[in-house]
Amino acid sequence: MMPPPLRGLRVLAFESWGAGAFGSMILAQLGADVISIENPATGGNPTRTMGPYYFDTDKKESEGFEASALNKRCMTLNLKTPQGQAILHDLVRTVDATFDNLRGDVPDNLGITYKALDESNPRIVCAHCSGYGRTGPRRSWPGYDFLMQAECGWMSVTGEPAGMPSRVGVSVVDIMGGVYGALALLAAVVSARTTGRGRDIDTDLFDVALNSLCYQGIWYLDEGVVNRTQPRSAHASQVPCQLYETSDGWIYIACLIPKYWEKLCDLIGRQEFLTDPRFVNNESRLRHRDELTQILDEVFRKKTKSEWMDELAGRVPCAPVFDIGHALDNPYVRDNRRILEIPHPERGVMRVIASPFQYEGEQIQPRPGEKLGASTDAILKELGYDEARVANLRKAGAI
Repeated sequence: MMPPPLRGLRVLAFESWGAGAFGSMILAQLGADVISIENPATGGNPTRTMGPYYFDTDKKESEGFEASALNKRCMTLNLKTPQGQAILHDLVRTVDATFDNLRGDVPDNLGITYKALDESNPRIVCAHCSGYGRTGPRRSWPGYDFLMQAECGWMSVTGEPAGMPSRVGVSVVDIMGGVYGALALLAAVVSARTTGRGRDIDTDLFDVALNSLCYQGIWYLDEGVVNRTQPRSAHASQVPCQLYETSDGWIYIACLIPKYWEKLCDLIGRQEFLTDPRFVNNESRLRHRDELTQILDEVFRKKTKSEWMDELAGRVPCAPVFDIGHALDNPYVRDNRRILEIPHPERGVMRVIASPFQYEGEQIQPRPGEKLGASTDAILKELGYDEARVANLRKAGAI
């Protein structure tokens, strides 16, 4: 069996809430030795105590924390103490990179920038994923997923036309921010290994959200078109690509190229649509989308979601609309090892969603997130600290 692709990469992660923690978990699951540095004075990452569900009766190990803590080691370190700063520089000599998702002005204050660390390790990469960047008028602003969805236009194109602006129901900007941050870190590490020189490398949640406007952003910049919410979660320009009502719920049909529209007409027994002037091509279907929706609703209401999936799946792009419970109980998920059971010190067994990565056909094996400071003594021992020195650091509040 080949080793994990990131074995040999060592990262210090300074995380608050989700984006940084998710990004560093990706690195850890791909084999990097990720050391999550948490401040003992504040109780560590706020997600540790984020309710309402916990693995322990003391409510210090949140289930939400585990969603972005897998496969990492945890060390406590108070960077606001002189002893904490000394430990930081000792650690930096042994790692490839730091990764943080702190407010834009905080890395400078805590000394986790390239300028602060290069004397200890000129190859160090300092990757930052802040809310609004480390420069400019918003560098000191706190930034969260919801705010980015609001200001960058996402909420204006989510939901139904007659409804209120809506956010995407999962923290997708945080997750994407973590992915972008991890990618930036890896790119800079590749460069450092070639040149022998590290650097700061930045992304931020605002720019990630803005960049994700993709073609809808280009439509406005070059055509002045402001896209709005579409009925039935429809695609702005491709038809049919939206929700349709079955006898027991909703199904999404996505005919993005002509052959799928032709196949759909064949499978539902409505070949006449192929020559109907209203539906003969995508442009005409877009003009007559409301009419087509009414007609297809009548067709799809004759059977259940499951029955339509049996007839259409794999031939026409389609998916049933599930709630989270049904999504995770889906036989396609269950039977293909997308839910894993792993040992847990409190529960005995913990169920987690499998990593989306595989290498050489092997599934990545998750480990539970560690309790606050669980690896502190072991990591200091790796640095050559003896027990007396560790005890003094603990007494001083540095760890």
